[in-house]
This record gives sequence, C-alpha cells and structure tokens, in this order.
Amino acid sequence: MSRRRLALVASVLAAAAPLAGCGNKEEEIKSAETEGAYLDVGQLRYQIEISRELNPADVEDRDYLEGLPRAAALLRPGQTWFAVFVRVENDTDTPQPAAVDFRLGDTQDNVYRPVPLPRANPFAYLGGRVPGKGTLPPAGSVAQLNESVNGGLVLFKIKTASFENRPLELKILGPSVPQDEATVELDV
Repeated sequence: MSRRRLALVASVLAAAAPLAGCGNKEEEIKSAETEGAYLDVGQLRYQIEISRELNPADVEDRDYLEGLPRAAALLRPGQTWFAVFVRVENDTDTPQPAAVDFRLGDTQDNVYRPVPLPRANPFAYLGGRVPGKGTLPPAGSVAQLNESVNGGLVLFKIKTASFENRPLELKILGPSVPQDEATVELDV
C-alpha cells in the first residue's frame, strides 16, 4: 500500500474513532417472539423461563397454588390456571425496582391480570427491589433452586378458549413513570 493511501486510511480511522463509542451501548430488547429471550424494562432484564397451564391435581402444580384463599382458588367452568415463571437480573451496582404489573392477552383481545399470591408461597413473584448485581428470585431461594422453573411465579386465571386464540402475549410494565414496557409471545 502506498504511503499516500496508508495516510488516507489512517486519517479516516482517526476521524471515525470518536464516533465508534456512540453505538457501544447494547440495544435494548423490548419484544421477543419466544420465551427465553432477555427483555429490557427500565434498568432490569427480564427472562421468561417457562410458561404453562397448571393442573391443581398434580403434586408439583398444587405447590404453586399454595396459600391461595379458597374463593380465589376456585375455577369456573371454562377456566384454567396459567403460570408464567419470570427471572429478573440487575446488572447495575444499585438496587432497582422490579415490575409488578403484568398483562396476558390473546388474539381476541382478552386481557388477564395476575392473581395475587400470598408472600408465604415460596414460588410467588412479588416484585420489590432487586439488589445491585442481584436477581429475582434471589439466589438460594426455593423458586431459584427449582430447576424445572428457575423463576418467580406470575399466576393467571384464564379462559381455556384463549389457548385457541394464540399466540398469548405477556406484557411486562415497568414501575417507573413514564412507564416502560416489553412484550413476549408465550409458548403454549
């Protein structure tokens, strides 16, 4: 390469160097077409570990429904339990508030809100503050150690007909104002 061409390349690279840092921040991910992807809401990253219909007659599934008041635990004909297991990561050094507002929707505009779970339920996703460099569920917790779900339970009572109106879409609404959100299509 000639000296002149080498000088031209060097000057182009030198001019571009300050601009290289402009796009260095990872692009935020606000939607995903499948579970397992990381979604950015506020300063936190959310991952849907798994979602599935629950069977209250199954031993494991019965544990997920632990502590529900009798009235809330009753299903009407045409209803079923649907579980979404969520893991949250805080990569910052400071505690950050986690989302507590979730919506589940189908293609027919049926929208479901979570059924509140008692704090005594060891699988319940309760939100709160995620410690710096920490996770929800916290390391060593029952929900985190359960390898089949590895996340906190967000529980929905939905119409069984919604399984015909797929894909189901989960919306995570952040706790801050203005409200940040992300969506993911769930595998059913």
